[in-house]
Amino acid sequence: MTVRVVCYARIRELVGADAIERTLPVGATVGDCFDDLTREVAGLAELGASTRFVRGTAFVDRATELHDGDELGLLPPFGGG
Repeated sequence: MTVRVVCYARIRELVGADAIERTLPVGATVGDCFDDLTREVAGLAELGASTRFVRGTAFVDRATELHDGDELGLLPPFGGG
């Protein structure tokens, strides 16, 4: 299955793109996708504990199963004022 991963803020800087497509096995979870990316992107693992995940328009956790065509947003911690 193919999932579009949208990267924000620091994660976008580390990945080097606003969005990338990932091919994952059927039944893969959000955590599987993120862990797969951490093996390829230096420094991404350090953000793992604080990254929030959005599938479509809803926040999800690492155990959420992904489906073909899903869009997964990776939101690192950020502050505002």
